[in-house]
Amino acid sequence: MKKLLAIGGIIVVIFILIIVLNNKSNEKKLTDNPYGTDQLDQRTVDLLSNENYQNIVLPDELDKQIESGEPTTVYYFSPACQHCMEFTPRLMPIADEYGVHIYQYNMLELDKQLDSKYDIMEWPALVHYKDGKEEFRMIGGHPDENIKAFFDEIESN
Repeated sequence: MKKLLAIGGIIVVIFILIIVLNNKSNEKKLTDNPYGTDQLDQRTVDLLSNENYQNIVLPDELDKQIESGEPTTVYYFSPACQHCMEFTPRLMPIADEYGVHIYQYNMLELDKQLDSKYDIMEWPALVHYKDGKEEFRMIGGHPDENIKAFFDEIESN
């Protein structure tokens, strides 16, 4: 009986240690995060140090960028979306190869008013704006050839 209690105690201590270490890790990740809040979904916190998610744009910044009329490419994604998590690691290197800056908009965390404003109802969504208007859109987790064709289309216009 004493052995069972000792084993149970060890298991409880291990779980507490895991929780404490996870909280400490999250505190470090949340320092100076691009969202400006520490009230983030754990799936977003897990992406903060991921090199493929370093171009996060906030709603006001996105509005200003699109309304400026400058060519703007936005990637609408969610850390809760399996297709987004598969698509992003392929998208970002191709964008770098083409020299395209992609503004990344996290649909899980940010103002949902953009859903209707920019007609974003599903993701992943890659949208290119020019002169303040949508020019091209690609929805879903496409193969690399389609991503390249999207960027080729942008370059040709």
